[in-house]
Amino acid sequence: MECRPRCAACCIAPSISSPIPGMPNGKPAGVPCIQLDEDLRCRIFGQPERPAVCGGLQPNEDMCGDSREQAMRWLGYMEDLTRPD
Repeated sequence: MECRPRCAACCIAPSISSPIPGMPNGKPAGVPCIQLDEDLRCRIFGQPERPAVCGGLQPNEDMCGDSREQAMRWLGYMEDLTRPD
């Protein structure tokens, strides 16, 4: 499955605990990654400094749904399920 243009749900909804260039402490859930450009594409895609967790998250029908809104809801739900106490 290909990423939906101008979606970036996977770069906004989940928290990322790994350092990201420009975000040395990672990013909280719901905060856009600083590496998103104006077209909501990753500036460091394919680069070694991109966190491994980002490269491991691959688009699929369950996660992406039929719209950006569905993807944001699903990823937010998964964030809530996996949040440490």
